[in-house]
Amino acid sequence: MASTPGVTAPTPQELRTASSWTRSRVLAAEPFSFVYGGKASGELLGGWKHSESTHKLDVMRTEHTRVWRDPASGLEVTCACVAYSDFPAVEWKVTLRNDGPTDTPLLERLQGLDAAFQRRADAAEFVLHGNHGDYCAAESYEPFDLTLRAGEKHSFAPPGTGKSCDGPAGWPYFNLQTPEGGAILAIGWPGQWAAGFECDSGSSLRVTAGQQTTRLILHPGETIRTPLIAMLFYRGADIARSQNLWRRWYLAHVLPRVGGVPQGPISQIQVDGSEASTADVQAVLDAGIKPDICWRDAGGATTWYPNHTGPYKGNDSWLNTGTWDVDPGRYPKGFRPFSDWVRKHGMQFLLWFEPERAGDPNSWLGRNHPEWLLQGSSHGGILDEGCPEARAWLIDHIDGMIKTQGLDWYREDMNGVGPGPAWRKTDALDRQGYTENRYVQGHLAFWDALKERNPALRIDSCASGGRRNDLETMRRAVPLLRSDFQFPDMPGMVEGNQAHTWALSAWLPFQGSGCYYTDMYTLRTFYMAGFGGPGTSENVRRAYRECAQIAPMIMADYYPLTPYSRDADRWIGWQFNRPEQGDGAVQAFRRPKCAEPAITLKLRGLDPAATYEVTDFDGAPARTLTGKALMTEGLPVRIESAPGAALLTYRHAR
Repeated sequence: MASTPGVTAPTPQELRTASSWTRSRVLAAEPFSFVYGGKASGELLGGWKHSESTHKLDVMRTEHTRVWRDPASGLEVTCACVAYSDFPAVEWKVTLRNDGPTDTPLLERLQGLDAAFQRRADAAEFVLHGNHGDYCAAESYEPFDLTLRAGEKHSFAPPGTGKSCDGPAGWPYFNLQTPEGGAILAIGWPGQWAAGFECDSGSSLRVTAGQQTTRLILHPGETIRTPLIAMLFYRGADIARSQNLWRRWYLAHVLPRVGGVPQGPISQIQVDGSEASTADVQAVLDAGIKPDICWRDAGGATTWYPNHTGPYKGNDSWLNTGTWDVDPGRYPKGFRPFSDWVRKHGMQFLLWFEPERAGDPNSWLGRNHPEWLLQGSSHGGILDEGCPEARAWLIDHIDGMIKTQGLDWYREDMNGVGPGPAWRKTDALDRQGYTENRYVQGHLAFWDALKERNPALRIDSCASGGRRNDLETMRRAVPLLRSDFQFPDMPGMVEGNQAHTWALSAWLPFQGSGCYYTDMYTLRTFYMAGFGGPGTSENVRRAYRECAQIAPMIMADYYPLTPYSRDADRWIGWQFNRPEQGDGAVQAFRRPKCAEPAITLKLRGLDPAATYEVTDFDGAPARTLTGKALMTEGLPVRIESAPGAALLTYRHAR
């Protein structure tokens, strides 16, 4: 792979850096910390009984397990670390179990990551590259570059909602640039995490990450865990290259697979799901659009589940959740006749759920099992997925829906303020963080059980848009809707979504959304691995064709070609590159108030000695240019009127 020009491949030095860090900081030390009975873990673990084991998970992964046991209280601490041989990456999580006969002493400040990074006193300062989370705004996913100066501390966390990617400070992925290179850090925790970056007065940086609040005793038999921590190391100052190294690791080891095949690009249309809607889908097929997914969402006032008895009325009646059965009045035969027809025509059926929120006190959950519902959140109770009985019911019930209704995709949403307030309200003073920890473990176990029972099932992660897309979630699901900032009449919606793609593509090779406009400027704004458009107009038909052509390239290497901007008087553009195939795609947008009709974009990752044929999707004559010219002189792009969108592809000329 490394012999192909332009390929982002780990260097031997990067692999050695990761191996050395793993040996010295994970296997010979502890990359985590906690306070137990008033004493720091660093003071305690050396005196506890300790054992280690190693086994190969597969040809690329080795798991190292270290176990400590407190002889006094019976607390057992297990650090399970996975080291990669094909990428300079390592990940771990820590579990703590009370194997003793009585309650443990107080356990506090549990950090899944607690590590120091050093730099020479005369070297450049550390720089932290990150992004905003999603909050249904043009500013969602906005990138930042933060110089970490001596004596400063910077903290990041979601805004108390318990949604892992929520809010301006709620993006659980970071790129820490050091003078020699850096490390990408990801936190896998679909809950309320927190991370801190603290520089001392000299040249040391302490990095911590974990569940935001842990101050609790454990009763006999109880287990908690830290967030999953993943780190990927790189050398040099090329941030785009480091992010592409991350994207390649993500595609190889994170992106969900079915039957060993990683999730590929998809297209979708929105459907009612009744037998009558087969005619609507057939019209789409007859127009030459062949979607991969027929998507039945919540439906507003016309929900697919009973919603008549709750407190919410009209278009808000979809909030009356908690009875997860097909409404027999609207769907007397259920979804099976439609889903069977969909699969017969080569498509898949997706159905929306929001099982954690019971917004209707008269729902099945509200009437039959109010003891399973946590209180204190918005829009009703929250189903406690940490309760074994509630989780067992949920697994059985949703599994039954998948099988009886013929679901290919399970779409899970989480609206309202989130479960965070309910978690905090439930905990006693000496149990702070326990409800959340048990809940998160249960949430992941629920998804794992659905996948185990239905190996071909695919999961779509949603939480008021893209607010729960941490690493643990992305191991199990893909985000077909990266943000709720997609609807008409939202100020700055189009340019905001261009900015979303510019920023989020550094992290998630697979992301999706849907377009509600039919002009090519807006439709091209929404080209990504998951795409959907409105109706069957010529522009929409064209958009489905164009997106299908470039979507495999979208999941390859990514290079921003202009600065990040949401301004209406600027150009914005980016490139997706497949060096192994010798092709790629360039998207560029001249925004509504941009006075310049042309821009020259210097491409990345090409073979300087190769010749490329450049195709303009708007019909301009093909151009033949060398890789060297495209990278040093640039690709001229011209759009005569504003706003406008250019789409170009290139491939090795044969």
